[in-house]
Parts: sequence; C-alpha cells; structure tokens
Amino acid sequence: MNKMLVAVFDTETAAFEGLDALRELHKNGDVTLYASAVIVKDKTGNFSIKQTADDGPVGTALGLLTGGMIGILGGPAGVAIGATLGGFTGFLFDMDESGIGAAFLDDVSKTLTAGKAAVLADMEESWTTPVDTRLHALNGIVFRRLRSEVVEDQIVRESAAFEADLKALQDDLKQGVAEDRAAIQKDIEQVKKQIKATQDQAKARLDQAKAEMEAKVKALQDQAKDATGRAKARIEKRIADTKADFEVRSKKLNQAWALTKEALAA
Repeated sequence: MNKMLVAVFDTETAAFEGLDALRELHKNGDVTLYASAVIVKDKTGNFSIKQTADDGPVGTALGLLTGGMIGILGGPAGVAIGATLGGFTGFLFDMDESGIGAAFLDDVSKTLTAGKAAVLADMEESWTTPVDTRLHALNGIVFRRLRSEVVEDQIVRESAAFEADLKALQDDLKQGVAEDRAAIQKDIEQVKKQIKATQDQAKARLDQAKAEMEAKVKALQDQAKDATGRAKARIEKRIADTKADFEVRSKKLNQAWALTKEALAA
C-alpha cells in the first residue's frame, strides 16, 4: 500500500541511520522507497532541510509534505497547529489533493519537537514489521498515512451536484415569468462556469495520477530487476496494486468528466 511515512528521531545522525535502514529494506524488496527527505528542527524551533525530496511526479507529494511541515510546524513555539491553519487554505487543499491530509501534520507536530529530526518517505509497504523493527531500534517514532482518494470522490460528488443544479435552473427558466428569466439565466451561466472548472480539475487530476502511476511502476520495475524469489514476488504484486489503484482513481475521474460533459451539452 502506498503510504506517507514520517519517522521522528532524537538526533540528525539517528535520522540518517533510519534513512539508510529504509534504503536497505528497499534493496531487499521489503519496501519500495519512492522518495525521501530529511529535516531537522533545531533547539530554537527552526527547520532546515538536510535532504530534499526528488523532483518529478513521485517526489511531488513528499515535497508538499516537507514544505508543509516547515511552513506550518515551524511557527512560534507553543502555537497549536490549528491556530496556524487559517492562512494556509490553498496549501491544505493541495495536501488533501495529494492524499495526505492536514490532520497528519497535527499528529506529527506533537512529537517533532525542538532538537529532533525526521525522515519523510513516500513508500510502498505490504506490512509494517520490517520498517518498525529497524526504526524502533533507533528510537524512532513512526507515523503513517495511507494515500487517500478523497479528492476523486469530491470531484464526482461536485459534478453530480452541479449537474442537478443546472437541470433545476433550466426547468425554472422554462416555467419562469419574463422578469425572472434574466436572473435565472445569470445563475445558469455561473453554474456552467463551475461545471467547466470541475471538468478541468478532473482532467488535471487524471493527468497527475497517470504521471505518478507511470513513475512508480518504473521505479518498481527497476527494483524488481535485481530481486529474486519472494522479494521479486512482493514487488510484482506492488506493481499490480499500483496499476489497480490508478484504475480505480481514473474510473472516478472519468465518471466526473462524463457528468460535466453531459451537463454542458444539455
């Protein structure tokens, strides 16, 4: 399963040892490490990035998580995360869009205190024991977040709702008296703009999901080249699961696209 992982350590040295452990588990086929980053919070509460996430489709979500932890968790000491979220509306939407969720940051913030370091990873793991065993041995505290499909579900719901709104307004236009029709027509045009924006969002989301899936499949295929036996079988299953997950997401987004296309053609 594709997860975002944050492991908090007492020192920067332990954090890099934790990253080495994840890389070894990747080499053995126990996990697939798509992207990673290391950040340190000094004694004054300021963050520094010791290793950045990779560029490209695979590193995008992890880069967003890294930026979020620095931007939100790096506020004044003692300020609750909930008190800082108001100015990050766009960022929080991006977090949800990437399947991470702002609540994940809230969980991590309670542990990532001044003087500690953290490894951030976008990874695939079939079971948690290998990672937990290695990182707990380094006194690491591990947080995981499954990548969710909340945005795909939201786009489908909005597409259906806008289609229903448009149909209701068109029925009102047919039955309305002359003095009401101009106002109704104005509402219709506004809903059509919302439908078009949702259609564009569905297309952009589909392109993003496809690029990420293709990048992850390539990473898995590269990992499988040197694997044998059970490790190779685990990696091949991850490839199949990654493709299946994309099919589920693309089906929802194509459904949203069809709903918006039907509504705009009416």
